[in-house]
Amino acid sequence: MLNLERLRTLDALARHGSVSGAAGGLHVTTSAVSQQMAKLEREVGQPLLAKNGRGVRLTDAGRLLAEHAARILSQVELAQADIEARRGCAVGELRIGAFPTGMRGLLPRALTELRSHHPELRPRVREQEPAEGMAAVVRGDLDLALAIDWHNKRMPVPGELTREHLLDDLCDIAVPAGHPLAGRTQVSLGEIAEEEWISWKEGQFCHEWLVYTLRGIGVEPRIRHIAEEHHTQLAFVEAGLGVCVTPRLGRGPVPAGVRLLPVGEAVRRHVYAVWRADADRRPSIRAALDALRTAAGAAERVPGAR
Repeated sequence: MLNLERLRTLDALARHGSVSGAAGGLHVTTSAVSQQMAKLEREVGQPLLAKNGRGVRLTDAGRLLAEHAARILSQVELAQADIEARRGCAVGELRIGAFPTGMRGLLPRALTELRSHHPELRPRVREQEPAEGMAAVVRGDLDLALAIDWHNKRMPVPGELTREHLLDDLCDIAVPAGHPLAGRTQVSLGEIAEEEWISWKEGQFCHEWLVYTLRGIGVEPRIRHIAEEHHTQLAFVEAGLGVCVTPRLGRGPVPAGVRLLPVGEAVRRHVYAVWRADADRRPSIRAALDALRTAAGAAERVPGAR
């Protein structure tokens, strides 16, 4: 009889492509992955891994068994969902991924709701960028993730996932207090487009959105500084080093030397939850969505200071 946890290890190896990647995805040590694979090889009586430079690769038998493992684990997920649905209780561990401002702006209230209404549910939260979170849900490393896209640039969602819109997060332009437009109650992107910008890390979806949006109005963006954290970006704005886009969700206090200007075109992010379609009936997923809807509703009722 094949051991399910060893099949899960093989599946992680196939998905991540390395022992260290599989260990990270499973939250175990690399030696634990190697031990599980050695036991699985003894069970099947064939080598499943071969050396490949400093790493390893799956043998033909390893790839064949990994394909079966993926189907078996998906069927187990469906079985778990059916059993949970029959019990009707949200219990056990629930792994959630969230992007930084979603983590600050939604998760504290949502987790408090879950603890109050579902004390036997054990949420475990990990901060991840939206694309990474969705990939982790597809792999089975997470049960649910918060993700975003923008009003004019959508992020593709893998076909294995279901999504639910939670809220629209309005964004403002942050400028130094001494900026010529600082006294305005509203600006257009065209008025501010040729400024020096402080942006997110290159390759991140929000950075790509900013470049895409400014080029869309005929301006080649002058991005001078890269900072992942919104609070760091605002500190640079206060120092007069540029301007930035600042979402309201999870923003918190704004430095005294920064002015926030709403954008006439209503720049906004769509915030949504994603989960595997084959886990749709799990009460723990349903409970998490209810808590996230409550948290999103509360965030929308706090204009300008989410």
